[in-house]
Formats: sequence, structure tokens, C-alpha cells
Amino acid sequence: MAKLKVEDLKRIKQSVQGTVNLRDGNYRVKVTVHMGTCGIAAGAREIMNVLLKEVERRGLQDVILTSSGCAGLCSHEPMMTLETRGEAPVKYVKLDAEKTARIFEDHVMHGNPVVEYALSMGSETTY
Repeated sequence: MAKLKVEDLKRIKQSVQGTVNLRDGNYRVKVTVHMGTCGIAAGAREIMNVLLKEVERRGLQDVILTSSGCAGLCSHEPMMTLETRGEAPVKYVKLDAEKTARIFEDHVMHGNPVVEYALSMGSETTY
């Protein structure tokens, strides 16, 4: 078994930092990609890959990426929900790579929701 070097330990630390942030609740933005069967069939993996690349490229430590199952709106897939601390969640629908990149730049990075891609703003409540 090869010995670990300091560089290896730093790389491991960076790779688990997002998990630690999620567990501690220490994040600025949480993005949930809906990856039920319908979402995956519609292209949710591509959406997640775009998001992962953006977070990695920018070296962000305050953005949490997560996935969930079906949100019950199959005809609007692929979709994601973006939650910014202190703001109402926004559900984005009928996404592709270009729309996702724009949402990341405008909403995640600058706090400006992209209204034309949003289905709803605010939490859904059932009684």
C-alpha cells in the first residue's frame, strides 16, 4: 500500500469539505437536482454535471449540491430547487446545460433568480 503524501491529504480534505458543510448547515446556497426516474430520463444527470463543474471550477465551499427523487411534476423535468439562505426557494424547470449555467451565474453567484426558467418561488405546503 502506497504511503499518503501531504498533497493527498489536502485533496481528500477538499473532497469531503462539502459533506462537512452540509452536516454543519454551513452553506450559502443549496441546490437540489430532482433525479427520480423521470428526471434522469429527461436529462437531470447533465444538469448535475454542469453544477458540479461550476462548483469545482470556482472552488466554492459554500454551495451544497444534493439530489432528491421525483418532485411529482414529470412533465417539467429536468428540474432543480435552489435555496439561498434567508430567501424563498425557487423551483427551476425544463432545464438544459445552457439554462443551468445561466441560473448558476445569475442566481447562485449573484443572488438574482432567473424568473423565466422558474415554475415557483416559495415552499409548497400540504395540509
